[in-house]
Amino acid sequence: QESVRWLLLLLLPLLDISASTPDPCELDEEDIHCACNFSEPQPDWSSAFLCVSAVDVEIRGGGRSLEQFLKRVDIDADPRQYMDMVRALRLQRLTIGAARVPALLLFGALRVLGYSRLKELTLEDLEVTGNMPQPVGIQGPGLSALRLRNVSWTTGGAWLPELQHWLKPGLKVLNIAQTHPLDFSCEKVLTFSALTTLDLSDNPGLGKRGLMATLCPHKFPVLQDLALRNVGIQTPNEVCSALATAGVQPHRLDLSHNSMLPTAKPEDPGCVWPSALNSLDLSFAGLEQVPKGLPAELEVLNLSCNRLNRKPRSDELPKVGNLTLDGNPFLIPGTSNPSSIVPSGVVPACVHSPLAVGMSGTLALLQGARSFA
Repeated sequence: QESVRWLLLLLLPLLDISASTPDPCELDEEDIHCACNFSEPQPDWSSAFLCVSAVDVEIRGGGRSLEQFLKRVDIDADPRQYMDMVRALRLQRLTIGAARVPALLLFGALRVLGYSRLKELTLEDLEVTGNMPQPVGIQGPGLSALRLRNVSWTTGGAWLPELQHWLKPGLKVLNIAQTHPLDFSCEKVLTFSALTTLDLSDNPGLGKRGLMATLCPHKFPVLQDLALRNVGIQTPNEVCSALATAGVQPHRLDLSHNSMLPTAKPEDPGCVWPSALNSLDLSFAGLEQVPKGLPAELEVLNLSCNRLNRKPRSDELPKVGNLTLDGNPFLIPGTSNPSSIVPSGVVPACVHSPLAVGMSGTLALLQGARSFA
């Protein structure tokens, strides 16, 4: 039990307080999913023991600072003494959110979890405070997926390469949204040799310049899926240039939920799209015509929920196998003229979708889910 307590102290510091408040943790009948929401004025942190047997654990700290609990854990302790206990845990997916977490505490937890079966880690609504410690030989978990949403690093700087050093190689999915600062520091970033999916959606301040700085050259050799929803991109050509500079060859590219211009900017040079690209999503982009400079050939092109008032001509389109035009005015009775379009520019068929409110669908759904927090 002392070993379990030490692990949970790193993940979620315990308080010696009254258990008179409602139990903040719930475990389903199959012992698969366990969710804790410590939003009470005086939460009973010890109820997190309920989650020890779960596979999928979600812990939210009610926006509290965990700085005071650094005194209650030994960050420098050798985690190998707890190796057998940690390996016995069923934990595979972990979400930590709504807290101000000292970097020492966060990375101390990663050291311990290096012996676990953890494959997916999500950090949401976190403020990571203080300087990151240097790795001391024992790496953290071998994650397949890392997701960060609304995470800020008070020290700024090169947080991603520092985080990389705490994880075993092999990450396949990386999702970074609303994270500050979004500075990859390319000269320090290690090559993501196994990464197939990169999602930078819901970083509206990214823009062309930020994208060029974020897509580090030759750091994503096997990338297949690139999502750039709601990132402040104005033309597809801006993305094409960034891909060419970085040597990135995605198969599928999602540029939906960006306010697109119909033509390239005068200062934008011509660009050759990656030969591997076969799917392009330009839905919810406010387009009144098909943008210029698209790839010459695609298997999939999504132009749904834009402002197209007529069916695109063949000479305006690339050679495409599967073209989606749903939700455009020319397909909807009564919306053949601009006066019948709602002020936001979205036709009625799309206006009720959470995707049509100026943010990506992922962000809209997550904000709804956070009503629990």
